Amino acid sequence: MSVHAAPGRRRTLGDLAAKKAAGEPIVMVTAYDHPGAQIAEEAGVDMVLVGDSAAMTVLGYDSTVPVSVDEMLMLTRAVRRGLHGPLLVADLPFGSYEASDEQAIATAQRFLKETGCDLVKIERGGTTVDRARALVAAGIPVVGHVGLTPQTATSLGGYRAQGRTAEAALAVIDSALALQDAGCSVLVVEAVPGEVAAALTPLLEIPVIGIGAGAAVDGQVLVFHDLLGIYDGPAPKFVKRYASLRAEAVAGISAYAAEVRSGAYPAAEHGYGMAPGEASRLDDLLAGR
Repeated sequence: MSVHAAPGRRRTLGDLAAKKAAGEPIVMVTAYDHPGAQIAEEAGVDMVLVGDSAAMTVLGYDSTVPVSVDEMLMLTRAVRRGLHGPLLVADLPFGSYEASDEQAIATAQRFLKETGCDLVKIERGGTTVDRARALVAAGIPVVGHVGLTPQTATSLGGYRAQGRTAEAALAVIDSALALQDAGCSVLVVEAVPGEVAAALTPLLEIPVIGIGAGAAVDGQVLVFHDLLGIYDGPAPKFVKRYASLRAEAVAGISAYAAEVRSGAYPAAEHGYGMAPGEASRLDDLLAGR
């Protein structure tokens, strides 16, 4: 029996658990603004992530590192206003949670209180496991993230697949298990070989969402601007483009510019007229000045 939620009904973590148990794939996508949230809502996805990938896709930074808490709060609030059914996850940006449990809790509380998001996401294992445990103890639902973690990609040797040796794969799996033990509700695993995700997913009771992690996970997430062909930067190997909206947008605006310059736009049907006789009265009024 399908556990697909009715359109418009607010999803819950229980819905995700039911999908995992039933073997029904979970659909997750990023969004960064009100229109994007509305599109994701209408498309019927299960989860929406306001990812720090917004740093590059909508804010023009060259990596995720520079994006600030205030910028992420603003974007998450915009998405919340357009989203009703899917679970809303907010990325905690780099530098906003790593220093201490107190810092992590204070930042996460701001996101829950000021944006209305359902969960927050943090990256890596290691000390992040302690941060996750502290957040969960404070009553904050957490999404963990292992494999390629963009906030610390430099320390991982750049934007490249992780876990390609048995030892490295075991480290990814151990981090995932530690995040589950810390109380994470969902796990994102990014850019790891399919064999690693296939070994990892059955070991976890929580849903595993893959991005560049093969098909043997509980769900998939892609960046809104990547899958729709809006972002013109280089796309990772795992991205499949389902539309080419940037090319269509450029073509549309180019056509508009050409018509403005030629005088073809606006035509009569694009304007407003005065009530009968009012144009003559206006002429008389102007003449009397």
